[in-house]
Amino acid sequence: MIDSEEQAREFCKRICGMEKTAMGKLEQFVSLLRVANLEQNLVATSSLDDVWQRHIADSLQLLDLVPRETTNCLDLGSGAGFPGLALAIAQPNISIKLVESRKRRVSWLNDAIEHLGLTNCRVEGSRLETLRTMPVEAITARAFAPLDRLLRVAGRFSAHSTVWLLPKGRSGVQELAEQPLAVRSMFHVEQSKTDPAATILVGKGKIGQK
Repeated sequence: MIDSEEQAREFCKRICGMEKTAMGKLEQFVSLLRVANLEQNLVATSSLDDVWQRHIADSLQLLDLVPRETTNCLDLGSGAGFPGLALAIAQPNISIKLVESRKRRVSWLNDAIEHLGLTNCRVEGSRLETLRTMPVEAITARAFAPLDRLLRVAGRFSAHSTVWLLPKGRSGVQELAEQPLAVRSMFHVEQSKTDPAATILVGKGKIGQK
């Protein structure tokens, strides 16, 4: 379990691996976040005291659950950039679309992408419901919507090989238990490495069609 900022930073270094510039860009990302958070409430101010544990490592732990051959990802409700923007920094070989409908968040994400010089990441500034249907290899979402609604609106982007990575805090086990058997059989629960009370719902497959 990661329970300190020092451990969180060391974990992030391991995840970044051979991407030597990634840690530097994560540092820049944190600095940009601190400044921007003074103007808009991107994250809870108190969480910035543990930003590497609460946000950066919390996002990057998903990469331990992504198949190595993954090349693209759809991140739903990206907000401050977690997990999608952090993932894009750590793994530039994965192309990530950040779906965010709030104008100020869209502006923040675009500014961060430009400042960090990311070429594998772009923002879809619209509601997910209006986005063109396209199958993706991985779908991530942190605090996007209750599980039943999330699967309902995002299912059309899934294929039989799609991996779902859904950080769910304390509610994950209960939300999964409330789903139909067909959905429950697709998912399992992983313990978060950054919060002993949090979970990650990990699934594989197509939602909505047989």
